[in-house]
Amino acid sequence: MVHEHRDRIYIRKDIILKLAEHGELNQSRLMSYCGLNNVKHKAIIDEMVVKGLILRTEETWGAKKIIKYRVSPMGKDLARQILEPYELLFPRGEGEEKT
Repeated sequence: MVHEHRDRIYIRKDIILKLAEHGELNQSRLMSYCGLNNVKHKAIIDEMVVKGLILRTEETWGAKKIIKYRVSPMGKDLARQILEPYELLFPRGEGEEKT
């Protein structure tokens, strides 16, 4: 059985790209679209919020709170200036060896 492992840089890029593509996503859709596990990967999203790469808002729906995310201008700049060139230099899956 082959397990694909995504580096954190690609997870961050995927988050930014999905949010840019959809404009705004609630937490469960963002996790689903990016193929992330809420327990394992929520810390990455929280870190991106703290660093100002994505924006988090809460909406109240009755007794529930809906958490939504969207890309900040800084996140868009990061994707364009750093993440996209990085992936051009080091494409996913290319030359990776299993250890």
